Amino acid sequence: MDTIGEFSLLTALAALVGGYLCGSIPFGLILTRLAGLGDIRSIGSGNIGATNVLRTGNKGLAALTLLLDALKGLAPVLIAKAFGTEAAMAAGFGAFVGHLYPVWLGFRGGKGVATFAGISLGYSWMVLLPFAAGWLLTAFITRYSSLAALVGVCVATLTLFILGENMLGWLYVGLTALVFFKHRANIARLREGTESRIGQKG
Repeated sequence: MDTIGEFSLLTALAALVGGYLCGSIPFGLILTRLAGLGDIRSIGSGNIGATNVLRTGNKGLAALTLLLDALKGLAPVLIAKAFGTEAAMAAGFGAFVGHLYPVWLGFRGGKGVATFAGISLGYSWMVLLPFAAGWLLTAFITRYSSLAALVGVCVATLTLFILGENMLGWLYVGLTALVFFKHRANIARLREGTESRIGQKG
């Protein structure tokens, strides 16, 4: 392997690890504990993300969780962009996996929606916009956060291929597959008609 190739590989690896460590910070769990609300994993869906934090009734804390979970996807991508497209993609993937499978919590993390949004903004507003539009429209019509997430990630991924961003599009195929995998219980409840709606406790 030549020096340039070795440097690129090491840079991408460093971006991947750095992204993972950033993404694995469990802000939802940290914030709810600091607020004296106990372990967020013991209520609702058991998720550490903003939707489950909202089930505590603390809207401000849920909004802050949403913001921080998005930032931990955005920051690694923006930093890694200075080292090239491959590094930025590696950082985004690492951050996403870190949120879903944080080593600090026995690899049991969130479902990645806010972090997906942050990563998308880091790449381009043209990636974030279709995701946000799909999420907001579906959430407004159905009030199902899970369904909105599934629609949003699919719209974002499809948009990338339409725009000819195939390399990033294939990364998003992987991210979308992970989102669907993490939402498999939600998908089952949606089919059964028992899924909780946005703002609903329990």
